[in-house]
Amino acid sequence: MSNNSARSVHHVIARLPGVLIDLFPGAPRRVELPASTVKEMIDGLDALWPGMRDRMCDSRPAIRRHMNVFVDGEKATLETGLAPGTEVFILTAISGG
Repeated sequence: MSNNSARSVHHVIARLPGVLIDLFPGAPRRVELPASTVKEMIDGLDALWPGMRDRMCDSRPAIRRHMNVFVDGEKATLETGLAPGTEVFILTAISGG
């Protein structure tokens, strides 16, 4: 690994909701992977479990309306930056009538 890539890559922790665990057998609730933005994290999840990006993002591309991604307690977008060791919580929206 070159010095440039060693400096630019850091790991974050993704916390997945039960609905994604159910759709992607073998996916754990907690995944540690390299990413510096939410988009890179989702791309990494999709590399591990193909199709996961489509469940989380729409064609704009943006995070789907029924999915919520939180970084440091704030709702995130694909462009939200991630510091090393950040925990990212992915939640599904709950609706009813």
